[in-house]
Amino acid sequence: MMWGYAGFGIVGMVLFWGVVIWAFVRVGDNSRTAYPTPERTAIQILEARFARGEIDADEFETRRAELIH
Repeated sequence: MMWGYAGFGIVGMVLFWGVVIWAFVRVGDNSRTAYPTPERTAIQILEARFARGEIDADEFETRRAELIH
């Protein structure tokens, strides 16, 4: 009867540590859960600022010309 309980204890201990190790690996691995954000170009950022009204047309054209050349 004692071996029955001891065998369950060993299996339980292996399962416990397996779950703990799996949890650490799962939490530490952000590559599966992180969604990469696409990089925006300087022109796209400038266009967005112009669309929001943060800069006027003259400033937009001036900065756009600097970025293109």
